[in-house]
Amino acid sequence: MKARLAVTACALAALVSGPAHAQSTLDAVKSKGYVQCGVNTGLAGFSQPDSRGVWKGIDVDACRAVAAAVFGDASKVRYTPLTAQQRFTALQSGEVDVLARNTTWTITRDTGLGLNFVGTNYYDGQGFMVPKKLGVTSAKQLNGATICVQPGTTTELNLADYFRANRMSFKPVVIEKLEEVVNAYFAGRCDVYTTDVSGLVSVRASRAQNVADHVILPEVISKEPLGPVVRHGDDRWFDVVKWSLIATIEAEEMGLSSKNIDQNLSSTNPAIQRFVGATGDIGKQLGLENRWAYNIVKQVGNYGESFEANLTPLGFDRGLNRLWTQGGLMYAPPVR
Repeated sequence: MKARLAVTACALAALVSGPAHAQSTLDAVKSKGYVQCGVNTGLAGFSQPDSRGVWKGIDVDACRAVAAAVFGDASKVRYTPLTAQQRFTALQSGEVDVLARNTTWTITRDTGLGLNFVGTNYYDGQGFMVPKKLGVTSAKQLNGATICVQPGTTTELNLADYFRANRMSFKPVVIEKLEEVVNAYFAGRCDVYTTDVSGLVSVRASRAQNVADHVILPEVISKEPLGPVVRHGDDRWFDVVKWSLIATIEAEEMGLSSKNIDQNLSSTNPAIQRFVGATGDIGKQLGLENRWAYNIVKQVGNYGESFEANLTPLGFDRGLNRLWTQGGLMYAPPVR
């Protein structure tokens, strides 16, 4: 009987402590007055400081959306640049509140590392880039090639799987920091650079002396759904970050943008009324103000605006990242 009572007491304690723990990150963020966001050390279009030191990119916008939702001020973010090997430890330890660093959603990361992916803000896949002068037109021609790759990534694992499956060999040049691995490729230390295709497009557009001198091969060898990440065990914070991302996609679906959101404050459309906080208590359910989604769109923009501002100038095509109504995979659960 004592053992049964002890088990019951433990179960009750877990139930009582659960909600308090679930709100801890949101409370801590509100208390310190900013969101600490883990980002890439510098990947154009995703997260990179400009010449004035202002961070920009679609991952940066994901963090800014959270700040707009929580504080009504998208500028209340501080950024922690992280390498691929540093990123998960920084999130697990609480050094950052959210990780928005072109990170692939996998079952191992979602379970074994104690993380929660809030959604996908860029659908991607791994590819290969080679100097045009090599005359290579297919990844099947890379047998024996020297390949630059970053450690601690799905890229490294996919590379080994692909070459093993195709009975080819390669010589890895493994370098942790993005800047150094990119420098190694352009200096000719390796024949091939492999990473997500988005990373290849970004690096070629922002770093190559002549874009035409480098070819991205046609093979895409993996699925790489990239998105923001939070820690397990904090459902309230998970909800806030998740719905902040969803709001940007939902806004584009509804035709709401930073340019017309104010005009829609008086809309008679019930869905828009809920979205901008004119009716209902959706914000309160998240522990936020009811105009949380309005603040995101007004200050950060919808998903399409973020894509156009950060990725389109680098030559990115939306492809899979079009709205589902336009043949893509971007589909938002309803804000209602």
